[in-house]
Amino acid sequence: MKKQWFDYLWVLSLAYLILGFFNILFAWLGLLCFFIPLIIAVVKGTKGYCNRYCGRGQLLALLGGRFGLSLQNAIPRWMKSKAFRYGFLLFFFTMFFQMLWNTYLVFAGTQNLKQAVTLLWTFRLPWDWAYHGTLLHPGVAQFSFGFYGVMLTSTVLGLITMVLFKPRSWCVYCPMGTMTQLICTAKNRQK
Repeated sequence: MKKQWFDYLWVLSLAYLILGFFNILFAWLGLLCFFIPLIIAVVKGTKGYCNRYCGRGQLLALLGGRFGLSLQNAIPRWMKSKAFRYGFLLFFFTMFFQMLWNTYLVFAGTQNLKQAVTLLWTFRLPWDWAYHGTLLHPGVAQFSFGFYGVMLTSTVLGLITMVLFKPRSWCVYCPMGTMTQLICTAKNRQK
C-alpha cells in the first residue's frame, strides 16, 4: 500500500519534542494537537484525527511495531474501562487547568516565571536553557513550560504503555481520544 502524506506525521511529533527541548516557545505548536482533533470531531463526527493524523500514535506504532520496542502484551481491561478513561480525562483536565492558573498568575504579575517543566505532574525539571527571554510577556513562556510538560508527560506515559503493552496502548486512554469520542457520540445521537 502506497504511503500517504499523513503517514509521516510522526516526524512532526518528534520535531515538536526536539524543538521544545531547545526553545520552549515551540510548545505553543502543540495546541494544534488539541484543536484539530476537536474540530474534526465537531465538524465530521468522526475520530479521523486519532485514526489517521495523530503523529504521536504513529510514532508509538513505529517504535513499538517496526522497531520492536513493545512487549506486545494485551492491553489490560481496566485501562480500557470507561471509569479509567473518564477518570484519567478528569485528572488530565485538573492538571491542565492548574497549568493555565499558573500561567494566569504570571500574566497577572503575582507569580514569577518558573523555567521548569513538570514531568508526570510530580518531577520538576529545570529547563532554563530553553528560554532566554523575548519581547513577549513572561506569561507566554510560562504557558510554554506548562504545556510542554503536559505534552512531554503524555508522551512518556505513551512510551511506557507502548513498551508494556501494544504499541498504541496510549490511544486507549488518551484524553483527546476520550474527548473526541464523547463529541462523536453526542453528535451522532443528534442525527
